[in-house]
Amino acid sequence: MTTANESNTSPPDIAGIYPILYAFFDRNNQLDREAMRRQMQAVMRANAPGVAMLGLATEVNKLSRAEREQVIHWAREDTGGVLPLAVTISGTTVEAQRDLAHFAVEQGASWLILQPPALTVGSAPQPETFYFDFFADLMTGFDVPIGIQNAPEYLGVGLSPESLERLAAQCPNFRVLKGEGPSIVLAETVARIGHLMPVLNGRGGLELIDNLRAGCAGMIVAPDCFDWQQRSYQAFARGDVAQAEALYRDVLPAIVFVMQSLDTLICYGKRIAAWRMGFEVQHDRDTKLLPSRFGLDAARRFADMLGPLP
Repeated sequence: MTTANESNTSPPDIAGIYPILYAFFDRNNQLDREAMRRQMQAVMRANAPGVAMLGLATEVNKLSRAEREQVIHWAREDTGGVLPLAVTISGTTVEAQRDLAHFAVEQGASWLILQPPALTVGSAPQPETFYFDFFADLMTGFDVPIGIQNAPEYLGVGLSPESLERLAAQCPNFRVLKGEGPSIVLAETVARIGHLMPVLNGRGGLELIDNLRAGCAGMIVAPDCFDWQQRSYQAFARGDVAQAEALYRDVLPAIVFVMQSLDTLICYGKRIAAWRMGFEVQHDRDTKLLPSRFGLDAARRFADMLGPLP
């Protein structure tokens, strides 16, 4: 394996709307193999440019290490190695993250997304230099493009655009960024490092068109309406801004509905995706939000409006 200083420093060809897998559980509270397979088949039929996994939408903090490996292995098996896989890596130490990162690369991950170590309840964030050094140590020795999830609103910590630029200079394999914030914030980030790497946003697709105007290469969003967003992205990329905006206007109410909170996304966004793929959510694991009749009626209405995934 090459060192970071020997890796290819060209920005990777990463663009478009990448769905990030939901974790579906069966009635025994185990990962539901058939539902996970049907999810992957659906996003592949919908022409996803790649698939991400083990982020917040995958409920990664509720998964054991063995289950995280299972999600990666199944994704590789179900795609047959033909679709780029982006694996989010989390853990409290550099050693723990490096271990899972090596497993992901061995399973065929095309690129990695590193998360900062999670804050414990009641603890304060470390100085920014701590996270800079954490990522720099973690990136050493990998020859696939590596990104970080810079999501201070959701993770409680993040790096400034200036620190991101310095990290890219120090670690040539740091060549993609998964941002998570308003388009006005991402615009500043793109202005600083957009020439070095593709910058993607998330937030379920909120402000999709303005993120593209800001220079984002695409988005990483849950599967419930990624196909609508991909069509909007494609229209924007070919210069048909009016069509991109029209598609986005149609899908925006569904995005707003599920993006009230992460708990709302897990409760209702997952059900919208499952209904569009032709099956039911069998079990919720350690959820903080149980579905209500009103919420289910709204989710079903949005699933019907979006239509079946191919």
